[in-house]
Amino acid sequence: MFGEPVGWRRWLAIAAGFIGVLVIVRPGAEGFSQASLLALASVGFCAVRDLATRRIPKALPTVFITLLTTVTVTTAGAAVLVPLGGWKPPSGHALGLLVLAAVLILIGYQCIIVSLRTGDISAVAPFRYSALLWAMLLGYLAFGHQPDVQMLAGAAIIVASGLYAFYRERKRDKLRPAATGPGLPPDV
Repeated sequence: MFGEPVGWRRWLAIAAGFIGVLVIVRPGAEGFSQASLLALASVGFCAVRDLATRRIPKALPTVFITLLTTVTVTTAGAAVLVPLGGWKPPSGHALGLLVLAAVLILIGYQCIIVSLRTGDISAVAPFRYSALLWAMLLGYLAFGHQPDVQMLAGAAIIVASGLYAFYRERKRDKLRPAATGPGLPPDV
């Protein structure tokens, strides 16, 4: 997709990661809901966004792409505001947390876009799995949600598949000849 090479080992890692997602989501009658579909669709859109980010011409500044991303997310949030219950004025504490979240997401977008524009997706993607660990930690700290055995097992499968993909990419890169020529450092 978008010119990114995907070998059979990476497909196996992707399939294993998807199985991990299914273990977490529990697609049975009681564990699967519309929110699960929304989460899966969100992950799909994030993958497409990451691949599309690589195709943006280098002439466009990264800060502009970050600003555009932030404006798009804000507009999408405003569009679903009424269907999700409308606006309620936030308390001072909630407003402070909202401002903090806005600053952190802006920094996060900038870091993701810079990494996707300069590095290989195969090297960047495994680091994205750390979001799963942060989500579980923040879910526990902010909402008191304790991960159960299935969630931990699914997360372990997802992280393991990402680490395997990262390992395979590093191994493949070692087999690839290094670029040499005028102006480049010698191949060591």
